[in-house]
Amino acid sequence: MKSIKHNIYVKLAAIIVLTLLLLIPSAMVMELIREREQTQEDAINEVSFKWSSAQTLTGPYISVPYYKYVKQQSGKDSSAQLVRIKDFIYFLPQQLDFVGDIQPEKRYRGIYEVVVYESKFIIQGQFNAINLKAFEINPRNILMDKASLNFGMTDLKGIESQISLIWNNKSIPFNSGLSSNDLASSGIHATVPLSISDSLNYNFSLSIDLKGSQQIAFVPLGKTTDVSLTSPWISPSFSGAYLPDDREVNDAGFNAKWNILHLNRNYPQAWTSNDYSVAGSSFGVDLLLPVDRYRKSMRVAKYAILFLALTFMVFFFVEILQSVFIHPIQYLLVGIALIVFFSLLLAFSEYMIFNWAYALAAVLTLILITLYTASILKSKGIAGLISSVLFILYAFIFTIIQLEDYALLIGSLGIFIVLAIVMYFSRKIDWYAISIGGQKDQNQ
Repeated sequence: MKSIKHNIYVKLAAIIVLTLLLLIPSAMVMELIREREQTQEDAINEVSFKWSSAQTLTGPYISVPYYKYVKQQSGKDSSAQLVRIKDFIYFLPQQLDFVGDIQPEKRYRGIYEVVVYESKFIIQGQFNAINLKAFEINPRNILMDKASLNFGMTDLKGIESQISLIWNNKSIPFNSGLSSNDLASSGIHATVPLSISDSLNYNFSLSIDLKGSQQIAFVPLGKTTDVSLTSPWISPSFSGAYLPDDREVNDAGFNAKWNILHLNRNYPQAWTSNDYSVAGSSFGVDLLLPVDRYRKSMRVAKYAILFLALTFMVFFFVEILQSVFIHPIQYLLVGIALIVFFSLLLAFSEYMIFNWAYALAAVLTLILITLYTASILKSKGIAGLISSVLFILYAFIFTIIQLEDYALLIGSLGIFIVLAIVMYFSRKIDWYAISIGGQKDQNQ
């Protein structure tokens, strides 16, 4: 009976089992990557909460309160009664202009960087004459003296100085809070004098010094909304429902301009109650840090099965073609070294540029496996061959993660080439007659 040591099928089964078992620690590494990414997000959220969170500016818009009567059942057997409730009519500006300058700054929480900013905005525009006839509301139920101009912002901690509204050349102070939460959840308001005249328009302007973190966004409430932003930040990401009509990004920073029409969004210039939601039309800019270490580390870790399978395949063919025997424990140690590569990559990438982290982790892993292979096989040539194959594999994976758009194409071609090479070198092997390490044992 042929020794189990020399049985090729037993060795193949052992290699497959080891590969599957090593996927468990590789999954643990991926979970570690997700954990570190969550730690980074927690650090960003903590700094943002203390400084001021990402800001979304909604408005200004006018809200006019009024009373309406609805039928309400007070009991099972009682008849419905009319109940008076308070509601609002909302009017959006005819023209709305934002001109802003954003000055970003990096803050640190442990090893993590967080982008915060200070900004200065000049906001101006015009409201058309207030037309209440379209709503068929009894004028006696409209509280014109309680009308207010509202300006929504996400985090009021970001306000750095007093804000005054210039309303038809008259200065009016703002107060904290909104008249209602239908259009925004937080913000400021100012009581403004309104007339039911069909011809009186209202010009407004205000300036605001505002702090925030990572993102600034705007809701285009104007029938025509123009936004102009400048900043020294060199890696902006324009996000939301609309991209800039004109933008310039260079080493000095960026300039961006938007022009949004009321036809580009799905709500009118005036309505009552909470009939429409405006949040979905927001747009703006993210002040991104050029750091994607966790995303790239995760992409590399997803190739763990490829690292293991190809490396073990090389060792297996070395056994067959060179008539040597490599113990399953030695396969296991090499597999663990391959898994440790992903952990090293994650750790190094938190302190240096990802490409350098990848190179350093790969070099350390190659040196370890090469020295170990040379020691157990007593052959520098075989160790050099395995080292060369691993070097090509690491270079191949590095190329894939750099070429995101072509990753599937390059990856598929690479696997096809590997398969062709394996088929070429194994074409003349007699799999029924072969035994692993048999020739070496006979010579001994």
